[in-house]
Amino acid sequence: MSTDTLRQKAPDFITRSEDPFTGGPAPEHLLDPVTPYEHFFVRDHTANPTIDAATHTVSVRALDGTEVELRMDDLATLSRHEVTATLQCAGNRRSGLFRVRDVPGEVPWGDEAVSTALWSGWRLRDVLVLAGVEADAGGAHIETVGSDLISKPDGAINFGGSIPAAKAYTDDVLLADRMNGEALRVEHGHPLRLVVPGYIGARSTKWVTSIAALAEPSDNFYQRAYSVYPEHMTREDHDPAAGMPLAELPVNSVTCVPAPGAVTAGRVRVAGWATAGDDRHITRVEVSVDGGATWTDARFRDEPRPFVWALWELDVELAAGAHELVVRATDSAGTMQPDDPAPLWNFKGYMNNAWHRTELQAH
Repeated sequence: MSTDTLRQKAPDFITRSEDPFTGGPAPEHLLDPVTPYEHFFVRDHTANPTIDAATHTVSVRALDGTEVELRMDDLATLSRHEVTATLQCAGNRRSGLFRVRDVPGEVPWGDEAVSTALWSGWRLRDVLVLAGVEADAGGAHIETVGSDLISKPDGAINFGGSIPAAKAYTDDVLLADRMNGEALRVEHGHPLRLVVPGYIGARSTKWVTSIAALAEPSDNFYQRAYSVYPEHMTREDHDPAAGMPLAELPVNSVTCVPAPGAVTAGRVRVAGWATAGDDRHITRVEVSVDGGATWTDARFRDEPRPFVWALWELDVELAAGAHELVVRATDSAGTMQPDDPAPLWNFKGYMNNAWHRTELQAH
């Protein structure tokens, strides 16, 4: 069965690329606590692999090279766990950096490369222990590799990367087989994917086929590809050693409604989401309708918590005329979003977390 047959995204899904399939939901669909399948964003690097869950195995390799093959039936002997987590692409909000300077050769993401789901599966640490890889076995990093085979000039490679072992052995990192109560669909990693809450989406490897304990970070191409470089470097002249491989997400926030453009003057509902990296949570969201001259605290729809976006809203009064709506967030470490995207520019277009701005014209 083809990927196109299996794919059932919403009619208003914003498709950035058909091959490989990449896209995300319209902004108004990012205001629900959990994002349904038909709106959940997708970032693929090649065609989706076809995997038979009944015969699928995952190899788990210890630091000493000892390797164990686990079947789905072996995983089923472990206790299941659930975690609600927001996944966000490192390139989300890249369009804001395009306005500073061009970012050639990258997906032109707007604000839609983010979604939240209830994930179900097995704790990665339990899978590692089942295979004999204990937390104190000496591995400082845990690598996962998927079965998606991506063509490169030097040959085809599998997508992969690593996270610190200290993160891998926490309660909330899952090897998941279910999303929002249903078996994973093919474009979301069927039959197994990693879910690393609070980290960039690229570290949540899909179609997992191997796991390994490493003394050093993974040497997989995509471990280094997802890096931020100094803003003076370009794709043509960058020093690969100068890149900082990405892990934790930065504090961020976006206004989803109203959309840029015309609104009716008077009382206007403003709403959006805010996210924090790793195990931090959002503590404050502020909204300005005058370009950042004055600010008002937004209210949260639910108590903010780690790993999950904080949905916020505020009613504002808009007089007739032009308004620049701005939102900024603060996390539990006291970190605030920067006001200016210019110093954040990098040739990969990653990690834009500058104040989110929406131009409105009230009539």
